[in-house]
Amino acid sequence: MTPNVRRFLSASLVLHVYDQPRVILQLAASGFAPDQLDETLTVTCDGEPLEITEVTTEAQTRVHLFTARPGQVMIDYRATVEGRGALLVPTAADAIVYLRPSRYAESDRLAAFAQNTFGDVVGTRARIAAVVAWTNSHLDYVIGSSRPIDGAVDTMLSRQGVCRDFAHLVIALLRSLDIPARLAAVYAPGLSPMDFHAVAEVIVDGAWIIVDATGLAPRSSMLRIATGRDAADTAFASVYGGAVDFWETTVSAVIDGYLPLDDPDGTFSLT
Repeated sequence: MTPNVRRFLSASLVLHVYDQPRVILQLAASGFAPDQLDETLTVTCDGEPLEITEVTTEAQTRVHLFTARPGQVMIDYRATVEGRGALLVPTAADAIVYLRPSRYAESDRLAAFAQNTFGDVVGTRARIAAVVAWTNSHLDYVIGSSRPIDGAVDTMLSRQGVCRDFAHLVIALLRSLDIPARLAAVYAPGLSPMDFHAVAEVIVDGAWIIVDATGLAPRSSMLRIATGRDAADTAFASVYGGAVDFWETTVSAVIDGYLPLDDPDGTFSLT
């Protein structure tokens, strides 16, 4: 993707709130986004604005927090992003943290399968390609087929899921093969049906590289929202201390100009 590509992003949530819960959002472009970022985030309850606090995590995920009041809460995020930020260089800590099993990527439970299936594949890049190809060919993408509590083992058994399930299985299998891997929530122009998207990132030759077993959107056009061990770290909304009904979620991500094709053999990095 050329450096001056422009992306237009938006996410809108409509909630019905009971009590006074604390709501945590991860909708905004990450702290790794290019400097050419023009954005707004508004949260209202029955038309009245609510105060928002921004916190940035160590992984440069920009988290927005607010305390809701009972009523209809509307959340609206809009951004125009131009260009690309600097490429991320994995740290020594990354190579340790992202090898470990995690809540939704139970690499320890899949170690025997991974070794039996991919252990004879030689080379890091070849193993990554084999895991992505196996996941793509053995899972069906079925909206609504998985539960929020399902991890990689559940996905392996059911052989179906959505983007986060594909990513969790890829991550777990790669960690079982001693390849550090993590999850990134992204805006993905070209995705159909449009929604928040989840992909895996792996360390290859001193860089974080995107892999996406769903193949549903060109990787070169994606923009990072949140980064973590798995979906426990990257949920677009979390609620604590009260009850909320999610009435509506609308996501849009487009680019100015032609959407690039995704080269299956290409190497792409998120910013």
